[in-house]
Amino acid sequence: MKQYNILFLCTHNSARSVLAEALASTHSSGMFVGYSAGSAPGTSVNPFAKELALEMGYDQSKLRSKSWDEFGLPDAPKMDFIVTVCDNAAGEQCPYWPGQPANAHWGFPDPSQTQGSDEDKRRAFREVMIGLKKRIDLLAGMPLDKLDLLKLKEIHAKS
Repeated sequence: MKQYNILFLCTHNSARSVLAEALASTHSSGMFVGYSAGSAPGTSVNPFAKELALEMGYDQSKLRSKSWDEFGLPDAPKMDFIVTVCDNAAGEQCPYWPGQPANAHWGFPDPSQTQGSDEDKRRAFREVMIGLKKRIDLLAGMPLDKLDLLKLKEIHAKS
């Protein structure tokens, strides 16, 4: 079975994109290898995102904030899909991605902006995680070898 590389982008690469990377990489279909990056990466992964990623069984050594520049280098993995998960990253001028991967925007509110108790914050992160999982599940159910950009964008509309 072919595995598809998906790069999830967000400005700081500390919450939503990291969750998406972990979800794709640990998806039960085994179809995806998730990556994440940001245009202005933070210094660390949000602790609530890290907690959820580790619960999924994601490799802790892969949990770091990365610049999207890493994925434009000649030795970077070739991406099949590029998905922005925050509105800021969707509006930014992205680097050139070799191989012309399909692009989509799956916008989610930033859970790291949630005010309140740790339980309130965990709930916000879990809600984003559930939304991302639904979209990745929909993507896994599609005939990816025949997928075009229009179909990838429809996933956003269905969830």
